[in-house]
This record gives sequence, C-alpha cells and structure tokens, in this order.
Amino acid sequence: MKTKGAILRELNTPWQIEEIEIGDPKAHEIKIRMEAAGMCHSDHHLMTGGIPMGGFPILGGHEGAGVVEEIGEGVTDFAVGDHVVLSFIPSCGKCKSCKAGVANLCDFGAMLLQGEAVSDHTFRIHTSDGQPVYPMTLLGTFSPYMVVHEASAVKIDPEIPFEVAALCGCGIPTGYGSSTRSGDVRPGEDVAIIGVGGVGTAALQGAVIAGARNVFAIDPVEWKREQALKFGATQVFASVEEAMNDIGNSTEWGMCQKVIVTVGEVHGTDVDTWMSITAKNGTCVLTGMGNMMENQVTLNLSMLTLLQKNLQGSIFGGANPKLDIPNLLSMYKLGKLKIEEMITRTYSLDQINEGYQDMLEGRNIRGVIRYTDADH
Repeated sequence: MKTKGAILRELNTPWQIEEIEIGDPKAHEIKIRMEAAGMCHSDHHLMTGGIPMGGFPILGGHEGAGVVEEIGEGVTDFAVGDHVVLSFIPSCGKCKSCKAGVANLCDFGAMLLQGEAVSDHTFRIHTSDGQPVYPMTLLGTFSPYMVVHEASAVKIDPEIPFEVAALCGCGIPTGYGSSTRSGDVRPGEDVAIIGVGGVGTAALQGAVIAGARNVFAIDPVEWKREQALKFGATQVFASVEEAMNDIGNSTEWGMCQKVIVTVGEVHGTDVDTWMSITAKNGTCVLTGMGNMMENQVTLNLSMLTLLQKNLQGSIFGGANPKLDIPNLLSMYKLGKLKIEEMITRTYSLDQINEGYQDMLEGRNIRGVIRYTDADH
C-alpha cells in the first residue's frame, strides 16, 4: 500500500515527508494503522549519526500505538481490531535471553538497525521509486501504517488513549525500569535523576513509587526543573556541581544510593561527575545514549574499586515488554503513574521538525505525533 513517512536521506538534514510503499504482512507479521507516535531523542540520534542505521533512506520513529488491520500467516496472539503498542525492542519469548528473563535483550535486537524484516530478511518498506527504506528499530512509527513482526507488538486495553499508550513503547518503561529494575531503588534510598525529559520524568516517578526518600532532579532547563517538582522531585538543580553540597547535606554526605542518568546525549567525559554523587556501594545507571562511535570515558578507577561503586548499563529499563507495558498502563488507569501529564504538545506528521526543535530547546517533556483520518 502507498502511504507517507518522515524520511532521512542523509545526516544532519531535516525530516522529509515522502510517499512510501509498505508491503503486505508475511508469516508472523501484522499490519497496523498507527494512531500516535512518540518523539524520542533517540530518533534525533539518527539525524546526527549517533545511532548508525544500516543505510539510507531511514524511516524514523520507534514509539507508537495503533490498531491491527491485517494479520499474516501463523499469527495467533493478535486479531484484527486489537489495540497495540509497538515495543522498540522485540520479544520473541524463545531465545536464550527471553528464557533467562531478560527479554529486553532478545536476540532479535541484534537486527534492529539493519532494516531487514526478521521474518525473511527482506525489506518491507520502499520509496516511491523502489529503493529499500530502513525503519528505525524495524518499526518506523513516523508513518500512518506499518508492517511489523508480532514480536514487536504488545496487545493493550482498548480504553487507553493512543497518545498515552505510544509512550509505553520506549520512554515510560525505559525510565521507570531504570529506577525500579536496573536501579532497584529501595524504600528510603536517596536518588538523583540526571536529565528530566520524557525518560527522566518516568525514572523520577519510578523512584518516587519505589519509596525513595529524596529524589534530586538535575537538568539545565529551568522549565523542566519546575515540571520535575510536580512529578515528585524533592529538590531540583541545574547541574551536578550546583547540586553537590545540597545533596551532601541532605544525605549526611553519604550521597545517593542510586543515580539514574537519562540525559538526551551521553558524553564519556561526564561519567566521573555522575559517579561523584553516587554513594559507596551505590549504583549509577546509564540509560541515556551517546554516539555509538564514542569509546572514551573519564572514570577514576581507584575510587570505583575502593568505594565499591557500580556502573550499570540499562536498555529499555530492563523491562519485559509483553509483561511490563500492560502493567504500566494499568498503573496509569489507576492514577498511580502520570503519563498524560508528560505529553506537553501534540503535532501532525508534517510538524515533525518543529516538534524536534521544541525538544532540543527544552520546551517539551514529550511531544507526540497524532495521526488523523486525513493521514489514513
């Protein structure tokens, strides 16, 4: 079918809305009519080259929700009309990682940036002139339609608003799980959240719900600091340097048992700074993404050893997509998790560049693209 999508044809250029052709679902695939797509910083990394895809052109978008329109052969867990969230990491349930309880490290993840469908290693999306298109994490939610492997979809309660559901494809479980799973925040612990955009605000809520004593939110944007207080932060600061003395005084100079790093762009030169507010035997969770080509890190290895600190990587917040996405949406329905309040603005697909400019300039916690009947 012919539709449209937000395409990148080369680095450091704006998104272009182009006509694309999406193939029919093959075995174990489903076609989805998209209703909403989240605008995550990781898609901006496609533009800068921080996340290198297998080639160009690239169809962006890895957070989204919609309705199943068609199912391929062998699909048993979905039916036409089901409401679904697209998980940016697929979960096959059969590989060693899935069976070991770390579905966020599913073996299908090794193919996320290659562009080829996991079903048969062919391209499901092409430009109007027949050129293969590389969809972000095998999804491409910046299009009103998509065909994906069933491992990338999670069935949800149809009462959930699509724009809320879309954020559970990445930002909400990534942030929330960074605190509750990867960070394992315990009641009474002191926690710092570095960067309070979409992922950081979810991490902040995770720390609060887990029972943290103090939750220190650190972000250079004043408006985001103000918003963090509304989501449960006890104190806010513009930088780690500014926060150091107050964190020390609030924790009897024990510092933070957990430090959750959810900045939009990670630089290795900052790691030792984040570790400086991490307590003895504490854990610094590195959730934010940097350039995949960068491998230089500033870290005092003696202090890492002598104070027995932990530096923990975290992908998707350690979440099990098929389990945690419905659970988080259940918490939203009960009023325990604020997701709707995280959506600062909604945009049309044609406004995508405006939306990313708002993100880069600190005007959004999370922007969402909302599709309409005109898009379909």
